[in-house]
Amino acid sequence: MTRAIPYLAVGVVCGALAVAYVGGGASHATPNADAQESQRLALFARAFETARDAYVDEADPTKMVVGAINGMLVSLDPHSTYFDAKALSEFENTMKGEEFGGLGLEVMQEGGLVRVVSPIDETPAARAGMLSGDVITAIDDTPVKGLTLKEAVDRMRGPANTSVKLTVQRESERQTRVFTIVREIIHVLPVRARLEGGGDVGYIRITQFNQQTFDGVQKAIAHFRSDPGSDKLKGYILDLRNNPGGLLTQSIEVVNAFVDHGEIVSTRGRTLDQQQEYYARAGADLSQGKPLVVLINGGSASASEIVSGALQDLKRATLIGTRSFGKGSVQTVLPLGDDGALKLTTARYYTPSGRSIQAKGIEPDIKVRESIPDDLKGKVDSKGEASLQGHLKNGDDEKTGSEAYVPPDPSKDEQLIAAIDLLHGRAAAKAKDVGSGDN
Repeated sequence: MTRAIPYLAVGVVCGALAVAYVGGGASHATPNADAQESQRLALFARAFETARDAYVDEADPTKMVVGAINGMLVSLDPHSTYFDAKALSEFENTMKGEEFGGLGLEVMQEGGLVRVVSPIDETPAARAGMLSGDVITAIDDTPVKGLTLKEAVDRMRGPANTSVKLTVQRESERQTRVFTIVREIIHVLPVRARLEGGGDVGYIRITQFNQQTFDGVQKAIAHFRSDPGSDKLKGYILDLRNNPGGLLTQSIEVVNAFVDHGEIVSTRGRTLDQQQEYYARAGADLSQGKPLVVLINGGSASASEIVSGALQDLKRATLIGTRSFGKGSVQTVLPLGDDGALKLTTARYYTPSGRSIQAKGIEPDIKVRESIPDDLKGKVDSKGEASLQGHLKNGDDEKTGSEAYVPPDPSKDEQLIAAIDLLHGRAAAKAKDVGSGDN
């Protein structure tokens, strides 16, 4: 049996899926509930047989069953779905960081269409100008409405050096846009690092939490401790902007690279095996206690929010940017033998202080908005978890997301500049005055 793995993310990369594995639980149904369940299953069997036998054309029973499974899961919440055997294999390969032919888009299904969560850095989709929040309405002139998310993703994937045409509706624009993008072999490099601030600030950008993420962070910190050296290093910037999430285990390891004590995250579900608490390991702090700034925005979701929420609650980092996405649930990939798996929402997660960020997001300590080019104003907003139909509710104080724009030129990146200024001990108060806060 395939092992269940903890994973948290918003959508599916046209090559990578986002999930959080935990584990299934035993049924605690009463005899009366069992009888009612049998009646419901009998109703489904009658509906299936009637539709199969009476439909105008000969129906495909497998397609009908898969459609029924997907319909059942859609009725639960926007993050539960079905993987057939091929999709499950692709998900597992993506989480290992293996290559695939595609565009480099992280997407999710919303209202029967496909919404872009985030284009992956340095991929064909990013270079073509695709943005967070773009809604894909057609792929090679085939309407997306009516396709499952897997079917849409399969159409966007393909051999390298072949092209695909995407029809896109961008928020606040009446006319659709058409992008013709040439597929490439996509290798998701989850961690990129460089020196900033004149060479004394270690900048680490995480684009995804796959099985290579912690190793990448570990190597980056080791490099900075050598060049420019621990004595010269003012601190670290951890950039989680537009990071849709990934493996729960990797998010915990990343937090542990900067702390050596305290709770990192807890999960709570209906069964005992979903009640988990994760703590930092003593002596695991690789950063030697150097000052830390974390950058977040409306595209920072799930595993990214676990990292930023833990570092904020543990008073280990200062968060700069805008409100995060607000996905506070855990998905578990539960195997179905040779028939694939269910990606099922099984728990909520909580930051060390016990707060749930579901449909609320994480507020930065210092709010800094980017100066958005005129042609993109109103078009780069992340609506956040609270805007998704069927999302898990979290009281009356739900909040929408915020802007999800990162300037391609670091010299114009006001959030990055504010972080560097803070680490250099300059104008923390001034940084608070940049922009006007969240949407």
